[in-house]
Order: sequence, then C-alpha cells, then structure tokens
Amino acid sequence: MQLKTTGYRAIIAALAATLIACSPAEDPGLFPEYSAATAKPIPQKKASDYNADKNLYWGDLHIHTGYSTDAYISGVRATPDDAYTFVRGGEIRHVAGYGIKLKRPLDFAAVTDHSEYLGVMLATSPDLPLNRRGLRDRLLTDSALQNSWMQLQSMWGFDLENAMIPGWETITASAWEEIVAAAQRHNFPGRFTSFVGYEWTSMPGERNLHRNVIYRGTAVPKLPYSSVDSEDPRDLWSALDRQRQAGMDNFAIPHNGNVSDGLMYAQVMFDGQAMHADYAETRMRNEPISEIFQVKGSSETHPLLSDEDNFAGFEIYDTLLGASQADVKPKGGYARDALRTGIEMSHREGFNPYRFGVIGSSDGHNASSPAEEDSYHGKLPLMDGSAGIRMRQSLWLPEGMPGGERWSAAGLAAVCAEENTRGAIFDAMRRKETFATSGPRIAVRFFGGWDYAENLIDDDQWIEKARAGGVAMGSDLPQRTGTAPRFALWAIRDPDSGNLDRLQVIKGWLDSDGDSHEQVFNVAWSGDRKLDAQGELRAVGNTVNAAQASYQNTIGSDQLATVWTDPDFNPDREAFYYARVIEIPTPRWTTFDRKTLGMEPPERASLQERAVTSAIWYSP
Repeated sequence: MQLKTTGYRAIIAALAATLIACSPAEDPGLFPEYSAATAKPIPQKKASDYNADKNLYWGDLHIHTGYSTDAYISGVRATPDDAYTFVRGGEIRHVAGYGIKLKRPLDFAAVTDHSEYLGVMLATSPDLPLNRRGLRDRLLTDSALQNSWMQLQSMWGFDLENAMIPGWETITASAWEEIVAAAQRHNFPGRFTSFVGYEWTSMPGERNLHRNVIYRGTAVPKLPYSSVDSEDPRDLWSALDRQRQAGMDNFAIPHNGNVSDGLMYAQVMFDGQAMHADYAETRMRNEPISEIFQVKGSSETHPLLSDEDNFAGFEIYDTLLGASQADVKPKGGYARDALRTGIEMSHREGFNPYRFGVIGSSDGHNASSPAEEDSYHGKLPLMDGSAGIRMRQSLWLPEGMPGGERWSAAGLAAVCAEENTRGAIFDAMRRKETFATSGPRIAVRFFGGWDYAENLIDDDQWIEKARAGGVAMGSDLPQRTGTAPRFALWAIRDPDSGNLDRLQVIKGWLDSDGDSHEQVFNVAWSGDRKLDAQGELRAVGNTVNAAQASYQNTIGSDQLATVWTDPDFNPDREAFYYARVIEIPTPRWTTFDRKTLGMEPPERASLQERAVTSAIWYSP
C-alpha cells in the first residue's frame, strides 16, 4: 500500500513538473518592447477658440494608476504624470513591457484612483509576486500554469484592510497632494484640461455602488472621502455638500450600475427605506451625470428590460465583480430603466431622483484609456495585460473570474462646452450637455423644441437656431408652443472608425396610470432601406472579415441628420427622449487578439459601436 501511495505521489509530482516545464505561450503582442529613448512624445496641440454655440470635447474621467491598490497588485507602478502623458497623446510603458499610446489625444481627463488607502501599497512595497519578478519577464519565460499560480498568489487572501497600516492616513494625504499637483502640471487652458478626482469604492456584498468624485478646481479636502468612512452614498453626498459650502465645487459620477444587482438606481434608499423629496434633490445635486460605457460593459439598457430593442444586448456584463458567477438583477441597474423609474416617481411621489445625463469613460488601471478596439491593452494587467492573458493562453483563470473576453474596449466622455477649460467643461457636465460613446469619437448634436422648421438641419447656422428656439441635450423642453415636440439630430462618424448605420430616438413616457413605457424610433439611416409596418429597419449588413480582423466602409453613411417629430405625443403625460447613434459592424478587440495569436476568430467577431446622448425631458 505504501508503495502504491508513493508511486501515485510520484506520478502527480512528475505530472506537475511536466506542466511547470511547459514552454510559455508565444505572444507577439508583447513586442516591440517599450524604449524610453524612442517613445513618442506628447504632440503639440493648438488651443481651441471660444465658441458660444459650444465645441465638442473628448475625455476620460475614470483612470487609475499605481496609487490604486488593485492596480498595484496587478503590477502597475505608473503615476498620475504617466496617465496625463498618455491621454495627452504621449507614449508610456505598459506593465507587460510594450509601449501604449492613443491614436489621437484627448481634450480632458481625470486620474481617479481609489480613495481607500490611496497610495499605501506604492509607498510600502509589500511582498507580492510582481514585486519579485515583473509581469513581462514572467510572460516571456513562465508557463501558463506558473503564471496562473502567480496570479492566485497575488489575489488569494488579499483584503483591502491589509493596507490599513499605522500611519496610512499620512501616506494617503501625501499621495493625494501628488495627484492634485500632477493635475496642475498638466492643465493647459484652451488645449487640455485636467480635473482633480478620486473613486469612492463602495461595494456592499460585491455589489457595485462606485462613484468618481470630480472637483472644479484645486480647492479640495485634505483627504478624499472613502468607503472606509461609509459605504452609504448619502454620507458621501453629505461630505460633498459640506465641501461645496466650504468653496470646493464638486460632483460625483456613478458607474457600472449594470453590476450593482439593482442597487444603483433602486426605488428605495441604501438602508431600504422609502425615498423622499429631500433625498431626490440631494442625489441630483450631487450626481448630475452617470457613466454608462466602460471596460465592465454597458449600463444603457438590458435585453430583459428592453425586449423590443434590437440593440439592447450590447456589451452586456451582468455578474458580480468578484470571483462569483452570480447573476445580477438588471432592474435598477441600467440608465434607461432609471429614467423610466424617475418619471414614474415624479408622477406618483412628486420628485425624481434620476434626472441625470450620461458619459462614458474607460476605468483603465494602467494609467491609460483602453478604449480602442484595434489597440486594446486591457484594464488590469494581471488579468488582461496581454493578448495571451486575455485569450487564456498565458494564464488560466476560472470562467467566473473577471476579465478576459467579457471586458470591453470602452468608453469616452463627450462634452459640449464653450472652451477647453475646467470651468466650462465642469459647468457643461453639471448642466448635462454631454453624451457617451463606446469608444469611437462619434460627434452628435441633439436639440429639442416645438417650432423647428423641417429643413432646419440644412441651415448653416442650424445649431445656433436650434439652441435659440429650444434646448440642448440634458435639459427640459421649454413651455409648449406647438402640438408635438420636434428634435434636431445630427451625427458624423469617427474618421478612424466605421460608417453610421442609423440614428435613433429612444422615448420613455407615462400612461394614464402612471406606468412607464419605452419605444425606439429609427429616425434616419443609411442607404435606401425602408421602415416596415412595425417601424423596424433591416440590418445594414456586415463587411467584417473576422480572419483578417478588418472591415470596409462600403456600407453606411459618414453622417446622418434629421428633424423628427414625436408622432404619438400626449401633452398630458411626462416623457423623456434621448438619441442613440449606431455604427456599422466593425471588429471587436477579441478578433484582433485572436488574429495576433494565430487563433480561430471568436464567435462574436464584430460589434456595432454607438453613442448615447443625455435625455431631454418633457413635463406637462
């Protein structure tokens, strides 16, 4: 018996040795190696002119550096200066050793490191696998089994409270000062705007209630508010209210309602008690916009909430953020549903806690914005820092773990502001003249009024006239002067992305019982397609060559525009309207990765990128 046991152990040992000795996965995406000597510098950028009709500015208000605990564990040592170098168009080093840069610089950005024990890991250098050997070295020399063991060693048993060492407040205060200083170093009015910010990371029971806090200037508290102080959003809002009273203008941006398990836009407060008017007013004062596109998927809507919306299934990520595979409840987790809940509560309770605008951002954790499909470099390096890791060739992870093919290359914030300055962009976000994209820079304008001419879009001064005769996205329709509201919509494609498939208006409204409904209207589209009897439009087609990770802009239009009138308007019923622009199919980042690694194309080889605007509301 002893001999058999020994033999069995020997077999297991031999098998383990064989697996450990396996060659590392070949990953061409790791090359060429980054070189500071040849890295592309920050390009020169002309200052934008002041424009009373508003310029369109692109940004990312959700970027992490090595000051965030989860980024540090994943090998990130990059600083806020690195993050601003990246968004301004310079090249920086990825943890896996290759260079990363944007095709085009952004106009504004914020470093939003987690406020919980901010900077503590970077200051204390704890004994972690990636402190002993870097990720690039491991990917080049170690087997998938070895890398998987390293990943488990990094993640197992780690609790955020491990960073609560004596004197952590002093470390955090110093890191916070450096974040503020870096924002100042990279703020160039007219050319680039940097915002001071942080992420408040409340996560009760693995359910996401995260917010990014953005400041108008450099008047900020000595320490950022964190979930160590409280996990209740009401306490965060109280802290922000007190700061504004002390001259520190600010607001918070919720994100990833899709993985909140219905908590982000619930119909009750954090403690389960009924909402009231003061709660609604406080929430909207502190949270004028929500982030609906980012690496962890889309929070616009869900097929179970919008079953008649053919485009509702876009980049759905609907499990908890931990290793658990538990499905989350979509109700209360998506922006469109929240807008509907808001007008229902307005009717029944007399207040609306969900009159917010929308933006996108990335949630990149390598001091970067991984929003481009053809150069996607991941969110957390240890989970998706190379094509080999993302495709589970260089590292094996259970299906329920975050990362891999489930994550998205997204998104960006778009803001219509008079000039590229902190004050102008901050004020534009406060008034909700914003929209979100899933990554491409699709330009959109959306106005609502009562008396727009049908040919308004043909006028060279149409934006000026639309603004003068109505309101922009994020506002309330003016007092009624016509029989039904009219909406002026215009969109132009990103010159580096796909043509446009269609332009839509999403309407939400109340019936006589105060219950909400929704409908998607196709209002402009490419080609000679016709609406069917149900108002549906056949698919635009698909030119994607999955094997080559390519597509052709031989279908779709470079721009779409129209003036649309609501055909079913009821002046006695509250309603909201927002615009959505859909691109033609283009390759998803997974298609590029699989081509790089010589693998078969993925089942989901393409996607239809999009832009979603803030709403315009109507109240009787």
